[in-house]
Amino acid sequence: MEELILWLLGLIFECVVEVVGHAILECVVAVIGDLLLRVVGAVFEEPAIQNAALAYAGYLAFGVLLGAISLTWFPRHLVHPARIHGISLLVAPAVTGLLMSTSGAVLRRNNKKTLQLESFGYGFAFAFGVAAIRLLLAR
Repeated sequence: MEELILWLLGLIFECVVEVVGHAILECVVAVIGDLLLRVVGAVFEEPAIQNAALAYAGYLAFGVLLGAISLTWFPRHLVHPARIHGISLLVAPAVTGLLMSTSGAVLRRNNKKTLQLESFGYGFAFAFGVAAIRLLLAR
């Protein structure tokens, strides 16, 4: 019975480590993406995409692009994949979406200009793109 409990605890620990490792990378990449969008957005008068489906597709593609670029610096998985391979494909983008939503709320509360990326849905789409390309191509 103790072996079963230790095995379950080990499985849970592996999953948590995988999700946290991916969430940290995705948050760092999201911050870089946010900064890049702010620089590009400063060039244009209205940087917000009005069509929601097009915006989701664009942020997903942007995430895939930055995820692919991150593979040049970090070609291997950041943490050893857990037994439930790919769990970070949903959990880490959800955490990143929550953090982007929170940062957008803080900026709005301080009367600062926000980007579309600073919302849960678009932040999730961006982080999902990063996670998906890294899951597929990381060694």
